Amino acid sequence: MYKIGENIHIISPKVKESLAARDGSFFVDLARRQRQAGADALDLNIGPQKKAGPEVMDWLVDVVQEAVPGMTLSFDTTNLAAIEVGLKKVGANAIVNSTSAEEERLANVPPLAAKYGAKLIALCIEKSGIPVSADARVGIAMEKLMPRAQEVGLPMENLLIDPLILTVSGCQEYVPQAIETVRMMKMVADPPPMTVVGLSNVSNQVPAEMRPLLNRVYAVMLMAVGLDAAIVDPLDQKLMDAIRIVEARDSSTPVGALYVKLLDAVAASEELQPEAVDMSDPEQVEIWKTIRVLLNKVIYTDSYLRL
Repeated sequence: MYKIGENIHIISPKVKESLAARDGSFFVDLARRQRQAGADALDLNIGPQKKAGPEVMDWLVDVVQEAVPGMTLSFDTTNLAAIEVGLKKVGANAIVNSTSAEEERLANVPPLAAKYGAKLIALCIEKSGIPVSADARVGIAMEKLMPRAQEVGLPMENLLIDPLILTVSGCQEYVPQAIETVRMMKMVADPPPMTVVGLSNVSNQVPAEMRPLLNRVYAVMLMAVGLDAAIVDPLDQKLMDAIRIVEARDSSTPVGALYVKLLDAVAASEELQPEAVDMSDPEQVEIWKTIRVLLNKVIYTDSYLRL
């Protein structure tokens, strides 16, 4: 799976502070650590930056390119002028993050990605919001996002459809729908587009110590249905280990074996059964309980996953 490092994100107070101070050393270190941890690309999320966007992106791309030369960069902002500044520097070795099916974004963003030969992340969302069902999300992709990409000459291999993950805290009943959207996209489109998610969205508003477990179990479930790429925290070693285990089908440890069983069950549209889990192993029990939450079989509460 293609891993896009998420750590250069304006929502982080340290990133925001370092960006404002133009502290290049901070971003050099963060970019290098993400690459060393296994990131294939880096997302540069500078926020809307309505006025300073182009200047901010210009500076940040120079810093990051010097730190990790040749690495693919993802330009994550609603400021199209800032995105184009980045594209002029990087060209086709870039990802535009992102368009939606909203009229203005759909009109302006795909042509920009096509102009520079960059990849484009396209979100399954319209002006009315994120549809709750997988069918409706696939409909947006098939009827609006993919035709627009073709219209502007964007190759299908450069289009990454994002089904949009909703958080288990407050939107739990819709969490399985992102999995089914990826599964369906791989079945109904010919050729199928690439798929991508912002993985950590599933654990938004969850206590910090519980987020990594939700993220890595959900990653395994999404990989089971053919997920191609994800925006992730590559500095989360357990997440990176889970991805490696699944890709290598490494059953050499009890937890690894459980992840492979989960992978196969989800791929077959089946539920993992309790007998596949060693209930005397606390780590396997944590994974089992997390699976049940992510499938909306047990109501999510902070206390449930702590017990």
